[in-house]
Amino acid sequence: MGALRTVEPTDAKSVTAGSPRRVQTRTVVRVALLVAFLLVVLFVLPAWLNSYWLLIMTGVVIYSIVTLGLGLLIGRVGLVSLCQFVLLAVGAWFALRVNQLVDLPFPVLLIVAGLGTAVVGTLVGLPALRLSGLYLALITLMAAGALTVLLQKLQFPNGGGGFDGNDSAGGPTSFLPRPSLAHTDTGYYRYCVFVAAAMFVVAFLHVRAKAGRAWAAIRQSEATAVSAGVNTTVYKLWAFALAAFMAGVAGGLLAAGTGGVNVNQFQVQNSITVFAVTLMGGVFSLAGAVVGAVMLRLLPALLDDWGLGTELLTILFGVGVIQVLLTAPGGLVEQVPHDLGNLGKKLWSLVAPKREPAAEIPASPVQVTEPTVTEPTA
Repeated sequence: MGALRTVEPTDAKSVTAGSPRRVQTRTVVRVALLVAFLLVVLFVLPAWLNSYWLLIMTGVVIYSIVTLGLGLLIGRVGLVSLCQFVLLAVGAWFALRVNQLVDLPFPVLLIVAGLGTAVVGTLVGLPALRLSGLYLALITLMAAGALTVLLQKLQFPNGGGGFDGNDSAGGPTSFLPRPSLAHTDTGYYRYCVFVAAAMFVVAFLHVRAKAGRAWAAIRQSEATAVSAGVNTTVYKLWAFALAAFMAGVAGGLLAAGTGGVNVNQFQVQNSITVFAVTLMGGVFSLAGAVVGAVMLRLLPALLDDWGLGTELLTILFGVGVIQVLLTAPGGLVEQVPHDLGNLGKKLWSLVAPKREPAAEIPASPVQVTEPTVTEPTA
């Protein structure tokens, strides 16, 4: 019994109080890192980058909203959609057409574009009620092709007015006027950062609320979720509508960017690229959406600046998707810190002084004394 350590009441109290304290400390550290990251993005990057790279970073911020919605579908609900990129064009179409018909403040216009795209996204998600996996991916890819054909039939965008935006004279682009507070490129970049941050907050609240728990149950086992009383129809369509809403907001932001939107910007094959970078970034963490947007928008610009062909992206994305499927389901946002931590431990084991093993204390010989026998007295 002497070798076993018993926990006194004071020890038990410290153990129970220590765990929430560690959780609180970890939360404070994460919030501090997030605030520092936002400060760098808002103030350091615009002062450091020139106009071209600021345009690229604005695209990264906008596309992070798109990858965020797709990451919620894949990582939280287990549904695959290859229509997310084309829904970006639908959001731009709604924003431009509503702006032609009604004079609305820019934030309200973004919300209206998101709601209109959410309706389209819900219709696209109807097959998810019966299909999943590869079948659902093919259906959504077909829907993306159908939407692209419709937009090409309408010749959108070509700078025209009215409901369909079709101008007989034609035009290369269609541009949405920026809000009054963000006329400059730097101001609009910061405006996009605030909108993207709001979308991340919406996603975080969904994940932590009842919807997130229902999505987790559906992803784990739809039959078990149904037996637990989860309305899978509502929550599946909810997920598709939320992802489409985010794509619609991003489309409105893209339409007000430098140069607006053009007819060659929304190719169907780009939906597969968005799917690949979302997987590589990480679908189980909201931060993976930022990593995916960096690979989608910043990496091609860097390769072009370095004189490397953008065809290299096909190889990199292919290898990245295979690695995610085989060894790193959490994506780069989880794999890189884990690998760096292991590398740091190995390097520290090489440079750290080795401790000498403690000298063993020789055990003292045990003296055995013979029991004394007392003779009974007469």
